[in-house]
Order: sequence, then C-alpha cells, then structure tokens
Amino acid sequence: MFVHTQKLQYPSKPEKPDAVYARKLQEVIGGQYGEITVAMQYSFQAWNAHIPGKYRDLLFSTAAEEFGHIEMLATMVAQLLEKAPLGITEKAIQDDPAVAAIIGGTDLQQAIVSGAGARPVDSMGNPWTGAYITASGNLLADMTSNINAEMQGRLQVARLYHMTDDRGVKDLLGFLLARDTMHQNQWLAAARELQAEGNENIPVPSNFPQGKEHEEFSYQAINFSDGTHMADGSWASGKAPDGLGKFTYVDTPPEGVPMAPPTHPDARFYGTTEQPNMVEKIAGKVQEKFNKE
Repeated sequence: MFVHTQKLQYPSKPEKPDAVYARKLQEVIGGQYGEITVAMQYSFQAWNAHIPGKYRDLLFSTAAEEFGHIEMLATMVAQLLEKAPLGITEKAIQDDPAVAAIIGGTDLQQAIVSGAGARPVDSMGNPWTGAYITASGNLLADMTSNINAEMQGRLQVARLYHMTDDRGVKDLLGFLLARDTMHQNQWLAAARELQAEGNENIPVPSNFPQGKEHEEFSYQAINFSDGTHMADGSWASGKAPDGLGKFTYVDTPPEGVPMAPPTHPDARFYGTTEQPNMVEKIAGKVQEKFNKE
C-alpha cells in the first residue's frame, strides 16, 4: 500500500528559471542511474526478497525515499521551466515563456508533451525503461548492484553540481549527494553483513556446488592483453576474497581449440552459404549437355 504525503523531503526551489539546466536534470530523473531506476530497483528487490527482516525493510525504506527524490527533482524542473526567459524566439515564435525558452535551445517535449514539467526520460529524451533495474532474488548480488547504482548516480549529481551557479539548485543537489553517500555506505554494510552472517557469499550464488565447475580455471588471472601490469594486482596472487581458492597469474592466453565449421542453414532461412565453384558449375552444364547429345 502506498500513501502519498504532499510534502517534500527537502526544499526544492531555484533562484531563477533555467530551461537548459532543466533538461540536464532529466538525466538524474529518468537516466540509467537516475532516481526512477533506483526507486524501482529497490522496490522490486524488496518484493522479490525471499526472507523477511532487516534487509527487506531496508530495501522498502530506501525505495520510498527514492520516490521522494524523484518528486523533489520533478518539482525543481517545473520551477526551472516556469517563466523561463524568452531567449532567441521572443519575437519569432510566441509569447509563452516556457515554450519559447524550450524552442530556443532545450527539450521541446518538456513544452509540447508535459506542459513545462519533468518527464520520465533522460537528458537526451530517451524514455526510462525497466531494463535498467536489477532485481535477482539474490540479496548479495542485488546489494552489490545497488552500490554501483549509487556510485554512478552520485557521480552524475556531482557533475551537475558544477554545471550551475544557482544556489537553490546547488542546495538540493548537496542534499542528494549526502543521501547518496549514506546509500553507498548502507549497501556496502548490508553486503558485508550478509556475508558475515553466512546468508550469502561470493561467488554468487554461493550454494551452487563449485565441484561442478572446471575448478582449474576458477582462480586464474589470465592476461588476454599485451599490458604487463595486470600481474601487479592482488587478484594475480594470494588468497581469493571468497577464502576458497588461491589466485595464480597466467601471462599467456591459452592457444584455444579450432572453431567449429560453418553451419549450413536450410535454404528457407535465406542464409548466405558457400556457392559451388563457378568453373565446376560450367563444366557440369557442358557435361550434362554432352550426355544428352
């Protein structure tokens, strides 16, 4: 059950309109690592969680918070578009400030489609898609994905912070950066706790029998590049993080095995297949004609 409270988690008010920056903010609303993605990701992870308790509650709580972040950013976008400067189209197009500003260099659909408001798209107008979310039912895999999502999202918000001088926008972004700091740390803490409690471990899934994999390759750091410094990493020697194996370094890739011969699809698939040698075809026709005579 969802109940909406008509309050913002934190103030969201720019100093002045800026239709160009409104488009930039769309990235952290509807982009791959935007607030819609994490809100939906954490929701589906919670719905797909197989055990009740603190991890599921943490997911539900953070998902609800992220929906609030969408609301704050959408509110900011609407205010950035409201009474936006007319720009280059002041005399050439129309009197509507928001529409004129957008036609003058930002997102046309923010005026035409959403009436000078935010949309579920990224900064290039690409629609948000559920393909962005990860919800596997494995808590360690999901928590690890969440760490990445928060790192990528915080990186983008930090870049946006330096793309404006508006103190109101910077104030909101400073708040969102702080929450991203918390979320990165909480997912790291949750992942470590899952491992410490023995609920899950690496490699994921930890309950798949490793004896069924080709274990001679399980801890080989194979260098497939001509760079030589890969051998300097902790992944090239010593005990593996899962505590089940020891890393070894292989500086030359395996020779491999011969490729399978090309397949020959049925003619009805209209695939490109080998054609008989043209000389052989002509010789065959000549022989066929000779036989008839």
